[in-house]
Amino acid sequence: MTHNFHPTTLREYDIRGIIGETLGAEDAYAIGRGFATLLGRAGGKCVAVGYDGRVSSPMLEEALVRGITEAGLDAVRIGMGPTPMLYYAEAVLDDVDGGIEITGSHNPANYNGFKMVFQGRPFFGDDIQQLGRIAAAGDWASGKGSARHLDIMDRYVAQLAAAAPEKGFRIGWDAGNGAAGPVIERLVKMLPGEHHLLFMDVDGQFPNHHPDPTEEKNLADLRALVAEKKLDFGLAFDGDGDRIGAIDGLGRVIWGDQLLQIFAEDVLAEVPGATIIADVKASQALFDRVAELGGKPLMWKTGHSLIKSKMKETGSPLAGEMSGHIFFKHEYYGFDDAIYAAIRLIRASAKLGKSVTE
Repeated sequence: MTHNFHPTTLREYDIRGIIGETLGAEDAYAIGRGFATLLGRAGGKCVAVGYDGRVSSPMLEEALVRGITEAGLDAVRIGMGPTPMLYYAEAVLDDVDGGIEITGSHNPANYNGFKMVFQGRPFFGDDIQQLGRIAAAGDWASGKGSARHLDIMDRYVAQLAAAAPEKGFRIGWDAGNGAAGPVIERLVKMLPGEHHLLFMDVDGQFPNHHPDPTEEKNLADLRALVAEKKLDFGLAFDGDGDRIGAIDGLGRVIWGDQLLQIFAEDVLAEVPGATIIADVKASQALFDRVAELGGKPLMWKTGHSLIKSKMKETGSPLAGEMSGHIFFKHEYYGFDDAIYAAIRLIRASAKLGKSVTE
């Protein structure tokens, strides 16, 4: 048995396609079977699997898990949730050696895709091309693995809440009907302060606005909420919860490199002289600010997998991209988690003694 992927789906940092046109259940099966084959050959035995709120995600998850188990590996199915919850599962579950999140990220509703982590490292570039080569050759392992369900959301939320300060703020949260909604709903019940929620119900058609917080038009509802309730600031999330957007108390967008300046001030107070990484799209103001704070600014290529790899290489405690991917290795795991970044923004404001607007 062999399989050929559509030439547009196997990309540099992830796998992505249009459901029914360039991506379907047979592709998900081949990805699961190929990924599990590679992981098994590297000594791995178990893959964590999660999926976002898109309509096509459960169908792809079913086929993906079948591919994993028919390659002889076990699957831990953590269900629907944001991509960072899958990364978290891969990081903390002792028996798990890799992870796959089914997600279309910030793309239109008819798209879907896969983000992967392999024995604690990003799976990208030639790794992804290798899945194509293995599938075309039918060079798959065979076996009978098992699949089990595991609800990890409460454990994940508890870890997020543990990083919050005791000081409370008045905050607006916009999940954009994406997969972060249920996590945020549980999280805010554990936080001090006053919290106003928008579009927390998961809906893969995204009826209110497109879940991409880097486009200013998608922040209009959050901006209106912050103004109406006179909130301290507002937080927005993309479809799979790994990219953050923010609005200050005056309704101004806080762009990715501005958020990183706030985070850098907080982190460098505790890790003086550390390397702070940002992608090439960030402003010179960010790099100047990191240097001014005593840190070592490092400009690197755009792409969450490339940034994560560079963080490991340099021992950097903090990195970010203009797109709102923020990576904390300081007191966390080093993957991009927008909900954790939201907690760190609350904490930075409390610790630095300045409002987010200031």
